[in-house]
Amino acid sequence: MANDTPSAQDLVGSAVSDETGEAMVVFTPSGQRGHVAKGTSVLDAARQLGVDLDSVCGGRGICSKCQITPSFGSFPKFGLEVAEDALSPWNAVEARYDEKRGLTQGRRLGCQACIQGDMVIDVPASSQVHRQVVRKAASTRAMAMDPATRLYFVEVAQPDMDEPSGDFERLKEALAAQWDLPDLTAPLSVLRKLQPALRKGAWQVTVAVNTASAQPSLVEIWPGYHEGPVWGLAVDLGSTTIAGHLCDLTTGEVAASSGLMNPQIRFGEDLMSRVSYAMMNADGAEAMTKAVREALDTLTTEICAEAGVPPSDVLELVFVSNPVMHHLLLGIDPVELGQAPFALATSGALELPASEMGLTAANPAARAYLLPCIAGHVGADAAAVALSEAPDKSEDLVLIVDVGTNAEILLGNRDRVFACSSPTGPAFEGAQISSGQRAAPGAIERVEIDPVTKEPRFRVIGSERWSDDPEFATEIAVTGVTGICGSGIIEAVAEMRIAGLLDPSGLIGGPEQTGTPRSIPEGRTFAYTLYDGRAEGGPLVTVTQGDIRAIQLAKSALYAGARLLMDEMGVERVDRVTLAGAFGAHISPKHAMVLGMIPDAPLDKVQSAGNAAGTGARMALCSRSARAEIEGTVARITKIETAIEPRFQEHFVAANAIPHATAPFPELSQIVTLPDVSFNTGGSGESGGRRRRRRG
Repeated sequence: MANDTPSAQDLVGSAVSDETGEAMVVFTPSGQRGHVAKGTSVLDAARQLGVDLDSVCGGRGICSKCQITPSFGSFPKFGLEVAEDALSPWNAVEARYDEKRGLTQGRRLGCQACIQGDMVIDVPASSQVHRQVVRKAASTRAMAMDPATRLYFVEVAQPDMDEPSGDFERLKEALAAQWDLPDLTAPLSVLRKLQPALRKGAWQVTVAVNTASAQPSLVEIWPGYHEGPVWGLAVDLGSTTIAGHLCDLTTGEVAASSGLMNPQIRFGEDLMSRVSYAMMNADGAEAMTKAVREALDTLTTEICAEAGVPPSDVLELVFVSNPVMHHLLLGIDPVELGQAPFALATSGALELPASEMGLTAANPAARAYLLPCIAGHVGADAAAVALSEAPDKSEDLVLIVDVGTNAEILLGNRDRVFACSSPTGPAFEGAQISSGQRAAPGAIERVEIDPVTKEPRFRVIGSERWSDDPEFATEIAVTGVTGICGSGIIEAVAEMRIAGLLDPSGLIGGPEQTGTPRSIPEGRTFAYTLYDGRAEGGPLVTVTQGDIRAIQLAKSALYAGARLLMDEMGVERVDRVTLAGAFGAHISPKHAMVLGMIPDAPLDKVQSAGNAAGTGARMALCSRSARAEIEGTVARITKIETAIEPRFQEHFVAANAIPHATAPFPELSQIVTLPDVSFNTGGSGESGGRRRRRRG
């Protein structure tokens, strides 16, 4: 995967296209890019650039595996302006396929669409050979059940000519008298079912009523006695992935969990890129809103199919997300979140009909609840983490880090809680890494390097065997080794530091300095070879100097945010650290500490909370009291804005070293001895010479 930061060549790509007969193409979500000849099909361009785009029929327009979504407009992140005619017009093959089998609106067949100018092209998960593993399964957590949507069995008076009234008015009277539910409202979709249900049930019906707001709302009706279950969906709407948990609101049990890639990635991998897209394109915010709502409907349909539940049985939805995703989901332009003072259109919790948000897969009368946002850069996902992990109830000082494209950080105890966000970027997701990829079968996820021989061994997603196991090659015969994902690159960089292949400044040593031929020249620097599968037609997987820098930037932002909160709290140490988020659940605490991602702490006090934001969403789905609790907690959290804090930059610079330029890390030193090496100045061998020549 190429670095997401546009190079000089990328930025002038559009300008030279007409002269060279080439066009710059950027594929998302991988970030892979390059120039291809105009007239090249998208499928061929993907093959040339090593993009994971499926095809079974050999490009004849039969299998539809190569579906892609083109994007048009201004993309300042990539330095591109994509014109509407940058892709060839719809052709007869696509029209025939659409007529017979149907194409999702906005998609094209990659084997038929040809590139005519600079393009940004999204490869949806369904078109990827090695599909993303969305690792956001529900954690085991006993739920306190107090759901907003409940079932009520009620007997309704029959119509009387002497006292004429509507069936709905008599239903309201019955619910008020029998269940103390006054002032009931009902949408038209339920009113249409009312009279048939009453008469079929002989004036006895079961109704589902949502009591989240002061005015209860009728969401479904059945004739006679109906036992349920009542279904709700808790959704963690992340920048990169969307995860959902289908819950039985009578028991709290999770019937199914599923996830998919956030299609907004094609508009920008990080939040500010999406805000920029909205600023630069008149219909940018609207396009991103449409994309995410369609994805949520797809997720609802897929997760219900997995559980064998009709999507129309989903009567309530709860959403947690960062502020930008929160606004785009609601159809609010996020432009104000891209500039100081980072004002939210609304920060409080919201309860509204899901249909008002353009969601169509769930029941037409389903209600939606959005947790409150803490501040302009700290969203409802951080609020959900606070609900799940309850730092405000902790006796000891706990640091909670929800690791992602935009890290959310909480620090506190029962006395007070501070919060901030840190712009870590997509490197931890495998983006901006030379051999990086999303977490998918075949991706390296665990790494160990022998400090004596400097030889590596690794594990890939889809296999429990290490690469030095004789059965490893057989077990991964289908997927092969395809690249390295976020958890793998973190362990690789940390292991390189432990093995003396990397000095504290982050410089990779040459073969003479490190004593291994696995250190190979990479331009004016060196790279470390993790895997060379070229003889078998596989990839060369290396950790380059650029990869090290990308990880340094990401981990420094994470550490600086945590350190800033510690300054506000007036402490030098924390009692324990909790790593939250799907990615956080797969980070090795030891390797995170070696990198200096988090402040020094006893290793046994560094724990994973799994997808804490998803757990918080489930708690809010299952309990009205949990909603009241987090709404009160958010009001008491003190927000620190990293973007305007000068100390953030100071901490960031010091944290560039591995693990840190000045902090001693005494707990880490008890379990790991880091070599005292330096390849930066005066080093022996080629590396030192190269560095000196560049300075000269």
